[in-house]
Amino acid sequence: MKKWLPISITAIILLFFTVYMTFFLNTSSSQHIDRGSKHKVLHQFKLTFWRNSGTQAENQAYKDLVTSFEVSHPNISINMQSIPYSDYELKLRTQIAAGNPPDMMTIDSPNLALYANAGSLLSIDQYMRKEGRIGDIPKATLDGLSFKGKIYLAPIVESSIALYYNIHLFEEAGIPLPPKDPNKPLTWNEVLKIAQKINNPKKGIYGIDPAQGFGDGESPAYFKIPFLWQFGAQVLSPDGTTASGYLDSKEALETLQFYQDLYKKYGVAQVDLPPAPFENGKLAMTVLGSWTLDEIVKNNPNLKLGVDFGVAPLPMEKEQVVSNGGWALGISSKTQYPKEAWEFIKYVTSYDGIKKYVKETGDIPARSSVAKDMPEFNQYPKNIFFEQVQKYSMHRPVTPAYPVVSNAIKVLFEEVGIGGKDVSSSAEEAVLKINTGLKQIKNTINN
Repeated sequence: MKKWLPISITAIILLFFTVYMTFFLNTSSSQHIDRGSKHKVLHQFKLTFWRNSGTQAENQAYKDLVTSFEVSHPNISINMQSIPYSDYELKLRTQIAAGNPPDMMTIDSPNLALYANAGSLLSIDQYMRKEGRIGDIPKATLDGLSFKGKIYLAPIVESSIALYYNIHLFEEAGIPLPPKDPNKPLTWNEVLKIAQKINNPKKGIYGIDPAQGFGDGESPAYFKIPFLWQFGAQVLSPDGTTASGYLDSKEALETLQFYQDLYKKYGVAQVDLPPAPFENGKLAMTVLGSWTLDEIVKNNPNLKLGVDFGVAPLPMEKEQVVSNGGWALGISSKTQYPKEAWEFIKYVTSYDGIKKYVKETGDIPARSSVAKDMPEFNQYPKNIFFEQVQKYSMHRPVTPAYPVVSNAIKVLFEEVGIGGKDVSSSAEEAVLKINTGLKQIKNTINN
C-alpha cells in the first residue's frame, strides 16, 4: 500500500503533464493571435477556400466577409486563395485530379454538373433545404445550381443582360427611346428597324452589337443562348440526352438566320468594331451584362446615365427570356470538415452576407429579400436586371457535357456570323459535336 501510493502519484503527474503538453502544443499550432487584442482566438478548424479572382470590389468584398466570419466563428479559420480567371478552372481540376482539392470553392454554375457528376462536389441539398432559406432564391436560379434533383451550390449574386443604347444617336435619328419597363421589351424585329435607321458605317456609326461580338471563354454561350430561347428554340432535350431536334429545329434555324442577317444581309452589326465603340458614341445599341453598368459609369466620368446612355430590358421575340447564373459556392466531397464548410457558405450566402457583398460590388443579390430592401434594385435601371432575374431568366443546360455545349455554341455563332455559312449545315455540325460529347459522358458513367 505504501509502495503503490508514490507510484500512483507519479503516474498521475505524468498523465497530467502529457495531457497538458498535448493540449498546449495543439493550441499553439492552431491559434490565431490578434495583435490588437489581449485575447487569443482558438482556430480548431482550418479550411481552404478557392475562388476566381474578380474585380477590385469583388475581391475586397470577399476579404471582408472572410474577416467578419472568422470574428463570429473563432473556432474556424479560412485560408482564401484568389486565382486569376484564366487559370482557375485548370488549377482547380488539377488539384481535384491529384486528390488535394480545397475544402470549398467557387464554381461557375453552368459547369456544376461536370463536377457533381465526377463526384468532386458534396451535395448541400440537406443543408440548403433546412437552413438555406431557399424560398428566398428564384426557382430559375436554384434549378441552375442543382443536378439530378439535388442542390450542390449556394449563390451569392445573380446576373442578367440588357439592351444599352446611345441616347444622342436615337434623338438625332428621331427615334423614341426604348421602354424602361422591365415587362415591355422591344422585339428583335423592332431593334432591327431602329438599327437600320441609325446605322451609318461611312460615318463610323454602327447599329448594334447583338451579343457581345465573338469572344472566348463562357461569354459567347452566356450571351448567345438567350437568342435561341427568345425565338422558341432549345439547345438540348428536356432530359439533356440529345441536341437533335432542338439545336437544329425550325426555331433554332430561324434564330441563326436572323442573327446572320444582322451581319450579312442588313449590315447593322459588324464583326470588327473600333475600340470601346459604345463608350465612344459609335454604337447605337449593345447587349451588356448587369455587372457592366457600374463599370461604365466609373470608368467613363463624362458618360452620364439618362443623359448619354440608357438601359432597356433585353429584346424578345416569341419569348421574353434572359440568361442567369454565375459563380456560386460549393464544398469539396473530400473535405474533412463538411459542417464547418457549410457554416462558412451559409454565412456568406445569408441575407446579411449577401447584403454586405452587394453594397461593395453593386451586383444583383441572389436573395429576393436583399434586393427588395435595397432601394437601388427597385429603381431604374437596376430594377430591370432584378425583375428579369425574378420573372424571365433561365439557366444554361445542366449537363456534365456542358463544356462541349458551350464550345459548340461559340463555334456555331462564329460560323454563321463571321463566316456566313449555311445555318442548317452549321447547326448539324454543332448537334453532332454535342451529341458526341453526351455519348462520351454516358459511356464514361457506364464504364
